Amino acid sequence: MTENEIAEIIVDAAFQVHKRLGPGLLESVYEVIFAYELKEERVEG
Repeated sequence: MTENEIAEIIVDAAFQVHKRLGPGLLESVYEVIFAYELKEERVEG
């Protein structure tokens, strides 16, 4: 997987999380959901 492909997955996951949850939640909530989304896309660190 190239750096560009990884970056595309990350940006898309972040956009989807923000679109679904909207603004106003604690950063920790976004972090947990974002990590879950990346795990589902099999991008693990």
